[in-house]
Amino acid sequence: MNTERPACDLHTHSTASDGTLSPSELVKNAHQHGVQILALTDHDTTKGLAEAEATAVGNGMEFVPSIELSVTWCRKVLHIVGLNIDPEAKSLQKGISRLQVTRERRAEEMGRLLALHGIIGAYEGARDFAGDGTITRTHFARLLVERGYCRSVREVFKHYLIKGKPGHTTVSWARLEEAIEWIHEAGGVAVLAHPMRYHVTDTWLHGAVTAFKAAGGTGIEVVCGNSNPKDIGTSAEFARRYQLMGSAGSDYHGPENASIQFGALAEFPYGIEPIWQVWRR
Repeated sequence: MNTERPACDLHTHSTASDGTLSPSELVKNAHQHGVQILALTDHDTTKGLAEAEATAVGNGMEFVPSIELSVTWCRKVLHIVGLNIDPEAKSLQKGISRLQVTRERRAEEMGRLLALHGIIGAYEGARDFAGDGTITRTHFARLLVERGYCRSVREVFKHYLIKGKPGHTTVSWARLEEAIEWIHEAGGVAVLAHPMRYHVTDTWLHGAVTAFKAAGGTGIEVVCGNSNPKDIGTSAEFARRYQLMGSAGSDYHGPENASIQFGALAEFPYGIEPIWQVWRR
């Protein structure tokens, strides 16, 4: 089996969701770092794809229109990347519209909860950070850093936005089965994103991967932006055990995070069938 990996990055974010570079800026940055195959996978939106694709074509890159969908499974959040989708697919766009409503309601509730702890106008400030893009918890985190509540986005999440903290609220996202169905109906393939970042038990993760495979999932990210050798080995074992193809993506959000950059992905593990072969055969 040929597992040679072209210079690809199949998990990135722009200002269409919680990245800090516009879609065109992101593509140019990726090109400068030698990326040949690029997927833009913004959270629950396809708004940045047309701009990114036009820039990629102009730079001689292979562009893969994609998305990262929010899913609730067994009361926890999973992220499912849909690669090589038709952005105009009706069922996908209908699902996205529903998720956008959920995001706005969550953001409004987060603003209300933070106000109870003396942080006034958090929703409005986060909405300004998001602009025309999808509003996320990261926008709240950037606002709180700007206002001096914390020194970093990570610190904001730790003290304000995770379960048990002042700004945390729970919502129900798409069901796993329907998210994968949206991806399939859009002509894409479904990939379980960053499996080692969910902070769950081995039993729970095995259950999630089993359900993902049963629902029609095709791949799993075996190489992520901050993967260590142990994580890659574990993810590769999931791919082998559940007969899933492997994907590689940085989860790049912008140049501010020096630990996750273009062109710095670890070696793709031997013996795992690369997901990009699906559309490059």
